[in-house]
Parts: sequence; C-alpha cells; structure tokens
Amino acid sequence: MKNVLLVEDDPFLIEIYTTKLKESGYNADVAIDGEECFKKIGESMPDLMLLDIVLPDVDGWEILRKIKGDDKLKNIKIFILSNLGQKEEVEKGIKLGAIKFLIKSHYTPSEVIEEIKKTLE
Repeated sequence: MKNVLLVEDDPFLIEIYTTKLKESGYNADVAIDGEECFKKIGESMPDLMLLDIVLPDVDGWEILRKIKGDDKLKNIKIFILSNLGQKEEVEKGIKLGAIKFLIKSHYTPSEVIEEIKKTLE
C-alpha cells in the first residue's frame, strides 16, 4: 500500500483528503506544519506528498527546498496543492522540484486522487 503524506492546516480539507485517500487504497498521514511534516517523514517515508504552501511557522516553499536538498528525501514525489495559482508561483514550485502544482479551486478531491493514481501506479 502506498503512503501519502498530506501537509495541510485546514481541518475541513484534511478530513476530505484523508477520507478520499483511504477510500482509494492509500495510507494517509497528515502534518499540519513543517515541523510535524519532517517528523512524519522520519517515521514513515511517503511515496507522495500533497503540500500546501501557506502553512503556520514554516511555509511549503521552505519544506520543498529542504526535501529536495536532502539526498535521503529528494526522491519523494511532491504535488503542491494550494490556493496560490499565479504563473510565477506555479513556475517556482516546479523549479523547486514539485512534479505537479494543483490549484485547489481547479481540482475536486476526486480529481486530485486521479492525479495521484496516475503518478503512483
């Protein structure tokens, strides 16, 4: 079973995405901030990470930079899932190493799961 780590601080979205991931046969873990994100990665290496950008304490950009700069972690597949959607932000995310930049308002949770399936299977 593939492991997906959701890095998100919105309780409503956490509920929706963890439910959808589990229904689709994935192990779903959640981190609500950068510190918890790195703790969870240390406990169980995710196959894919859904990463929000606007988070308390450490933002998603910094998390992405740290993961892609670490030889042990750099192969984690990362999808940015954010409300940010300006061209510069999307380009920045891809340049920093995210494989997809999904704008929350443009994708339903089911469509996000489909993107995950395409990447992991």
